Amino acid sequence: MSHESVQPYQRIVQDVRDKIRSGRLTAGTKLPSTRELSGEYGVAPGTVQRALAELRVAGLIYSHQGRGSFITETASESNEDSTARTLKRLEEQVSDLVARLEKIERGGND
Repeated sequence: MSHESVQPYQRIVQDVRDKIRSGRLTAGTKLPSTRELSGEYGVAPGTVQRALAELRVAGLIYSHQGRGSFITETASESNEDSTARTLKRLEEQVSDLVARLEKIERGGND
């Protein structure tokens, strides 16, 4: 999906999600202020507020009036859980492929 095909607030949401996934944003990390994010993305403060609201609803951030917005514990945990599940699936697929290869090498029909 190109940046042109998404709403500006969705781009901010996706960027924050990507930073959480990559580990660049971890639990407790403070996000830049609305004004800073507005300047960084070249959007109105209301657009940033809409993105932050969506991130709050998704459980990825929490906000304190006057202190800012922070990454939740569960955002980082869900990223770790997702990585663990992905690795487990890959291990199972590799195991299955090894078993199939061994069967083929033995002559195949058992």
